[in-house]
Amino acid sequence: MSERLAAPAWLTAPETAAVFDALEAIGGPDCARVVGGCVRNALIDQPIDDIDIATRLMPDQVVAALEAAKLRVIPTGIEHGTVTAISGGRPYEITTLRRDVETDGRRAVVAFTDDWGQDAQRRDFTLNALYAGRDGAVFDPTGQGVADARAGRIVFVGDPAHRIAEDYLRILRFFRFFAWYGRGRPDGAALAACAAFKDQVAALSAERVSKELLKLLDAADPRGAIRLMADAGVLTIVLGTPGDLGRFNNLVEISPDPDAMLRLAALAPDDPATAAQTAKRLRLSNAKRDRLIAALTPTPAITRAMDDRMVRAVLYRIGSAAFHDRARLAWAGDPQSARWPALIQGAKVWTPPVFPLTGDDVVAAGVPKGPKVGAALRAVEDWWIDRDFPDDPAALAEKLAAVVRAAA
Repeated sequence: MSERLAAPAWLTAPETAAVFDALEAIGGPDCARVVGGCVRNALIDQPIDDIDIATRLMPDQVVAALEAAKLRVIPTGIEHGTVTAISGGRPYEITTLRRDVETDGRRAVVAFTDDWGQDAQRRDFTLNALYAGRDGAVFDPTGQGVADARAGRIVFVGDPAHRIAEDYLRILRFFRFFAWYGRGRPDGAALAACAAFKDQVAALSAERVSKELLKLLDAADPRGAIRLMADAGVLTIVLGTPGDLGRFNNLVEISPDPDAMLRLAALAPDDPATAAQTAKRLRLSNAKRDRLIAALTPTPAITRAMDDRMVRAVLYRIGSAAFHDRARLAWAGDPQSARWPALIQGAKVWTPPVFPLTGDDVVAAGVPKGPKVGAALRAVEDWWIDRDFPDDPAALAEKLAAVVRAAA
């Protein structure tokens, strides 16, 4: 019995139909099929993100067809056969069928073809080498893709070593897809090939590596995939450190909502210098770098022995985001204590007050403008924090006067 997608809304939607109509106006019926992740996810009842389309039409024909249909065209990778159509506000990546002519592990020279089987043979995994016509009929050129998708088997198309040698990023993609879709034991041949080529990961661009790593860490439960990466020697090459698997596993257990950056922090040591090196190694954005460093700065320490007053003091000093990251990492390092949930919940419901004094208040109290203003302000603020943020203007004024006298 042939497979057929059960008329999913994304495939029958008017904006999708408009793209197919445009292509078929030039190429005729069955000149285009949806491909890859959208077909795989539809088969296994997973959410659909991107809708990719493969076509027999050449790139210039695709552009002409879309323009004739008054659809917006973006030449996202036209030299490799890919253009993006915007239909109903939604992007559709359309790629001409291809076969590899030359590969070097990082990039490929391709030639266009009209053979669906040749296009499937250059794809990475069988569960990604799936196509479906606009009527939902599924095409499985490898003969394994549908079964592997439903069984959770991440299997390379053809020889794993050959597939990896075409693009070494496929090593990381293997672990990423295992994290998201794998079930049971990993494919032995795939895992052996990943381990054999692991050193080649260092030659990949940092941006490509970090993108795959963060997608992997965003899976519902990436623990098995990360363990496989560590055992294959890949994790150390990616991170520069072996990775703290114990803390990582505990974090996923106690904090199951996916948070790729916090999970990355759990793998790294509590050292801001190492965090900065990791961020540089992975070319993380400034915001991600700063979050990683803040999460892995060990002082002030967050411990289960903290009372509510101590929690408020640390929360005020380092900010809510850093506090909650450090608290969850500390919990992952000490998972048996029942204190952590209450400590974290208490921090969530407390709103830090605004320090009521400004530099103008310090100047008005008699301190000349300059560095001494900031020093006096910090001294009063430290006193205010240590006393648990009293709402007492008279006491603040008295403390400020004392600080000014001491500095005179």
